[in-house]
Amino acid sequence: MQRKDFVATVLSWQKQHGRHDLPWQQPASPYRVLVSEIMLQQTQVVTVIPYFKRWLASFPTLQSLAQASEDEVMAHWQGLGYYSRARNLHKAAKYLGEEYNYEFPNDLKALETIPGVGPYTAGAIRSFAFNEYGPIVDGNVKRFFCRLFGIEGQPNSSQVTKQLWQKAAELTPTENNRSFAQGLLDIGATLCTPKQPKCGECPFSNYCVAFATDRQAELPTPKVKKKVPERDAHFIWRYENNAIQLEKRIESGIWAALWCFPEVSEPPPHAILAGEFKHIFSHFKMHGHIWQLQPAVAEVSQHEPKVTGQQRWVSQHQLSEFGLPAPIKKILPKLWPDTGYN
Repeated sequence: MQRKDFVATVLSWQKQHGRHDLPWQQPASPYRVLVSEIMLQQTQVVTVIPYFKRWLASFPTLQSLAQASEDEVMAHWQGLGYYSRARNLHKAAKYLGEEYNYEFPNDLKALETIPGVGPYTAGAIRSFAFNEYGPIVDGNVKRFFCRLFGIEGQPNSSQVTKQLWQKAAELTPTENNRSFAQGLLDIGATLCTPKQPKCGECPFSNYCVAFATDRQAELPTPKVKKKVPERDAHFIWRYENNAIQLEKRIESGIWAALWCFPEVSEPPPHAILAGEFKHIFSHFKMHGHIWQLQPAVAEVSQHEPKVTGQQRWVSQHQLSEFGLPAPIKKILPKLWPDTGYN
């Protein structure tokens, strides 16, 4: 199938069946595209939409984001997971302010120098924001191309990745790129789905290798499943004078820069188990144990939170100012029923 025919088919389908009402499409400014694409990494559209709207309400411009504190940024991201994305967005705003006076470069290689921006996001910004040539290969495109062209092998392997990007470079047009990129993503997201793809509605079914050979379930090549290890983690629950103790985690590792119950290496002596949770990360499962200590002898100020390094005593009305990991946020109302926090 020649490029002009492939492009014409994508554009025709997108015009009639594609998504046209996503909040970051109008207007498709570089900043709005950057925020949406970073949020959409590992996260579904329906989940991202309310976060995107809240984010733009608080940080409507690159400059407002660059000037925000890290805690403000993380508080707006809590619940989305993969928190390095939020830190990269914050770094990107500062970088673009320092290097480009809060403007975006219109060049694929220059775009890739922005923190958190790789080949896909650079292509998305150029396609959606500038309506110019910008190849894109995300999970949806990988699945669509592997089936359409019969590409075998692990989708994330260097060999297959190279093939997929080569296909994208060859098929991406030099005009109507905004509609083309949206159509490509929409076909993967709404038709060429992981399970039960809608091949009868796909405009490429007559050209699709997987459809012709009945290998939709075999392509892309399924990942080899590995047993996910489970680890115990121990946290301290301290509640005094209508405030709880939180600790800001370090800048690396899980939940980096978020506020959490203080973590310890093992259960404290004479502590009472106050709660438990399980949370699945990409490479392990956490079995969290929350231990309650006896109140400290020293009283906590009734007016201001006590600051001890990276630890703070936080009252109910202050909780919204602190970005918390999703499982901590979820279990907090069970530990502190009268908080009204959700």
